[in-house]
Amino acid sequence: MRLKGQVRTWLAAAATAAALFVSPTPTANANAQAPQAGSYLNLHQCVYMPASGVDYFTTVVPSRDGRFTTGTNTSDTANTSSSCGAGDGNVKPSSPWAGVQSLDLSAGRYLNLHQCVYYSDAQHDHITTVANVGAPEFAAHSNVSNTPDTTPNCGPGQGQYHLIPLLSDVKALDLTAGRYVNLQQCVYYYGQSPFNDHFTTVVPTTRDGRFATGTKVSNTADTTPTCGTGDGNFTLIPLLSGTKALSRT
Repeated sequence: MRLKGQVRTWLAAAATAAALFVSPTPTANANAQAPQAGSYLNLHQCVYMPASGVDYFTTVVPSRDGRFTTGTNTSDTANTSSSCGAGDGNVKPSSPWAGVQSLDLSAGRYLNLHQCVYYSDAQHDHITTVANVGAPEFAAHSNVSNTPDTTPNCGPGQGQYHLIPLLSDVKALDLTAGRYVNLQQCVYYYGQSPFNDHFTTVVPTTRDGRFATGTKVSNTADTTPTCGTGDGNFTLIPLLSGTKALSRT
């Protein structure tokens, strides 16, 4: 009987010691199910136009020049009106392309970010859209789904502006791949007379890598955009380019 008591005491002590070296299961589960920072990704699309002439350009994240900021964010609230910088006095936000699309991040695994680039031969001008706002002819059908999109879904354009497939694309961002949606914009410019044309890319254009961006999902928050070098005519404008790390947890 005395031996049995000693065995019980030894087993209890061993169990207590073992518990000190085992990570409790609830902590691991808590890390795997970290709370979301917001149910919605509110994608603010700000398209600017000059007071005179034709030269549209787009921002979806704050540029390094704060005059062209946007309100893109993650939130528990779906935004209903766009928030755009006032411009620099020469250009200002323009309808019908300026607007906000609220994407429900709980709707699926993939954030399918569509980029649609239009061009006017008469005006020598590009327009970029990434959100389904304003005129349907210029809609970029970004969405959240359990299916990764492989082909951009864009409106056909209107009037003098027609879709440029080479510069249009879609990026299926796997929302399970990391904490941050690193949304990047790269703005390019061609100013040789008589041209005066900016245009923007937000997703990596697989059809033309010269205008790539670093938009991705990662556990690291990007602070600097990764942009293609341009094509020799259009050159990168760092002041108007930018990145925003949108936290999901």
